[in-house]
Amino acid sequence: MLVPLLTLVLGITIGVLVIFWLEREISEGIQQHIGPEYAGPLGILQALADGTKLLLKENLVTSTGDTSLFNIGPSIAVISIFLSYSVIPLGDHLVLADLSIGVFLWISISSIAPAGLLMSGYGSDNKYSFLGGLRAAVQSISYEIPLALCVLSIYLHVIQ
Repeated sequence: MLVPLLTLVLGITIGVLVIFWLEREISEGIQQHIGPEYAGPLGILQALADGTKLLLKENLVTSTGDTSLFNIGPSIAVISIFLSYSVIPLGDHLVLADLSIGVFLWISISSIAPAGLLMSGYGSDNKYSFLGGLRAAVQSISYEIPLALCVLSIYLHVIQ
């Protein structure tokens, strides 16, 4: 069970890196400028450089901000998304948690992510960051409602 999961995760990761590389190459050609093509052969290592840069960035919180809310918000958003993958079947007998209410659990767990976005914006004690977090949460919710309705309509059609 572990080998197919690792193969799937590795395949998705490589696919995302290829799409990232293609997006950079295409936008570089459209904008007619030299892009990050010198980071490894054909610019392949640019994704690794960008990921390292993001991991090593410093979190700046104002002195009046709530650091616990500011730090736990992104964790809640990411953990809820990773938990929602636990009920998605990846094959005939390849699912981490085989539940009878898997679809409803998936929708409910994935809808926790906007709360993490709001917490991050509010925890910074900055009105612009709060508005940005509010906008991100509203945008996330506006995508989740049609997605949930589509998934539930298919689910209810299959049950009948």
